[in-house]
Amino acid sequence: MKKIKISLLFLSLTILLIAQKTPDKIYEQLFLDIQNGNVFPDSKTFVDCIPKRKPADIMYDYGLQKGTGLDLKKFVSDNFNVQAQPNVINIKEGKLIGEHIKDLWTVLKRAEDKKVEGSSLLALPKPYIVPGGRFTEVYYWDSYFTMLGLKESGETLAIEDMIDNFAFLINNYGHIPNGNRSYYLSRSQPPFFGMMVTLLASIKGNGIYKKYLPALQKEYNFWMAGYSTTKNGEAYKRVIKLDDGTILNRYCDDDDIPRQEGYKEDVKTAEEAVSQKMMTIRFASEEAMKTFKETESKIIYKNLRSAAESGWDFSSRWFINPEKISTIHTIDFAPVDLNSLILNLENILIKNGGEVDKQINGKRAIAIKKLFWNKKLSFYCDYDFIQKKVSSSITAAGFFPLSIVNYTTAELKALAPKVVSSTNLNLLKPGGIVSSTINVGQQWDAPNGWAPQQWMAVIGLEKIGQSALAKDIATRWITLNKKVYKATGKLTEKYNVVDLSLETGGGEYPNLDGFGWTNGVYLALEKKYNLK
Repeated sequence: MKKIKISLLFLSLTILLIAQKTPDKIYEQLFLDIQNGNVFPDSKTFVDCIPKRKPADIMYDYGLQKGTGLDLKKFVSDNFNVQAQPNVINIKEGKLIGEHIKDLWTVLKRAEDKKVEGSSLLALPKPYIVPGGRFTEVYYWDSYFTMLGLKESGETLAIEDMIDNFAFLINNYGHIPNGNRSYYLSRSQPPFFGMMVTLLASIKGNGIYKKYLPALQKEYNFWMAGYSTTKNGEAYKRVIKLDDGTILNRYCDDDDIPRQEGYKEDVKTAEEAVSQKMMTIRFASEEAMKTFKETESKIIYKNLRSAAESGWDFSSRWFINPEKISTIHTIDFAPVDLNSLILNLENILIKNGGEVDKQINGKRAIAIKKLFWNKKLSFYCDYDFIQKKVSSSITAAGFFPLSIVNYTTAELKALAPKVVSSTNLNLLKPGGIVSSTINVGQQWDAPNGWAPQQWMAVIGLEKIGQSALAKDIATRWITLNKKVYKATGKLTEKYNVVDLSLETGGGEYPNLDGFGWTNGVYLALEKKYNLK
């Protein structure tokens, strides 16, 4: 009987591993030929395609036809279904934006998934809301901000279904991936699972914490993997251990290959980065040069992927030279937003009987207050643990500690006016909070503002007693959302908050319509400040 159980366990694990295979592993040369051949303008299109028949049969036929003048685009069309994007509801005369958003929930809703061999989709057992546009799967941190709006729409079941799906992902894969795609399994996203559970608890009561405690613990264990054996002054996976033993976290994708959904972009960035470095090096042999290229490319790929784990893909926040993505070094940072979210998760676990070393929790809170505080800028910034200094890049991520860290009355009295002054000087714009002070064409920089940044700024400022500024930010953002909606009938992924007469831009794809977290934050802010 014991041997049978072991065999069944091995079989189930084998099946799971097959289901996890990414498109580049399933389709190999076909994947490379499609991505390198620019068959689709967007690298994400093919990796989301659904095969019409068994992948092995597709690859057999490709092997026979390849090199015979094959029309690759037609081959893909004959053998794959391109993932359909959500239909967009057109604006109706006199239809209020809040009513439009409630209609959008039905457009963005997906039923429980069915497994399809060769598809990258990780099947989820319950319905969920997708962001919109090219994002036809659920996304981790997007979903918290979407849930804010679902709460205001009375969609409690939808919230609980989505949280159940995330618990399912944690239990089956050990963490919540970036999204429910096989090619996202090597990374997560900003850990908002604890905040999701808190949101549901605000509706259904604190008994909800007991239901999700095992998943919350596993989520924490994922981010803290290896912390007990990491030496002072070193980093391992997503853990950083400072010289004094303080444990912090970083974004760090497990893989060091090009993102499957951003293949050609990553290859181009790595080539640029490597060529820049090679200009100053004389190699002893061709083999040495080849080894250097491979090693340096892997470093770039890991840093690009880790920026994707941060959700801020991409931003000068992660660059040595703000104008060059090829200087990206994401894994060298202990990010201020990530460590605030981990602190929040620790606090939830401690309050509900989870396993957390309280000394680690206490030291993290102290580190956020001290190491992440840039005295010159009077704002919270990321901490570069390689350089052992706080970053000089001021971004909207600096609002995260305000709503999570506990301050004494004296600390708050000193902190609040500095944060307000710095916000007004650096980040407050006509349309709300801007991502950063730098405009280099990346989508998570100026002039763009995003819904999650507005929400975290608002709730943080409210917590430190700065209600007037919080309401001002909310009002500017809501006004901008309404302006764009009136002109276009759309709720978009991001907005130009600096010049309200211009559209936003930057990034690897056009601005998208839909849009989950914009809808959610709009409804939540509208209700909070009665901004109808």
